[in-house]
Amino acid sequence: MIGRLSGILLEKNPPQLLIDCHGVGYEVGVPMSTFYNLPALGEKVVLLTHLAVREDAHLLYGFASVEERNVFKELIKISGVGARTALSILSGMSVADLAQAITLQESGRLTRVPGIGKKTAERLLLELKGKLGADLGAAGVSVHGDASGDVMNALLALGYSDKEAVLALKQVPAGTGVSEGIKLALKALSKG
Repeated sequence: MIGRLSGILLEKNPPQLLIDCHGVGYEVGVPMSTFYNLPALGEKVVLLTHLAVREDAHLLYGFASVEERNVFKELIKISGVGARTALSILSGMSVADLAQAITLQESGRLTRVPGIGKKTAERLLLELKGKLGADLGAAGVSVHGDASGDVMNALLALGYSDKEAVLALKQVPAGTGVSEGIKLALKALSKG
């Protein structure tokens, strides 16, 4: 398994790259998020990779971050989502945006990506819930402060969904204590 490439960037033909690694040229497919952050031709480049072995081909995909590669691997596990569709998703939205869409179960954000229809978007939301959305949902919440994680857990323990809890946390000002945060979040939920 090829897990990482380090070499000289020879060609850029979106979404394909050609990377020279000590005399061996590797063709690598990359999402546009990685493509836009590449160095100039002739410069050194380092990419994390995923090798997809099919009956008719061995295809190498490259990523600028561990998160992108992990999301790619989760996406291609889903029935009906191939590597090309996974690259399209990662090209159309950041990992954080995708995770937020999954946490909030927003299929509309996914259908804006070329090649993703309503059924595929709904399948992605269903399959990735708990795998990707929960991780980033919690990461997005921690921006508010240390207490927000406790507030989120309290709301989930009370039976509110991830989506409801995240929306309620947006109504809680940064720096609020746990008990006050829970009160404010519950108040926000009772109004909705």
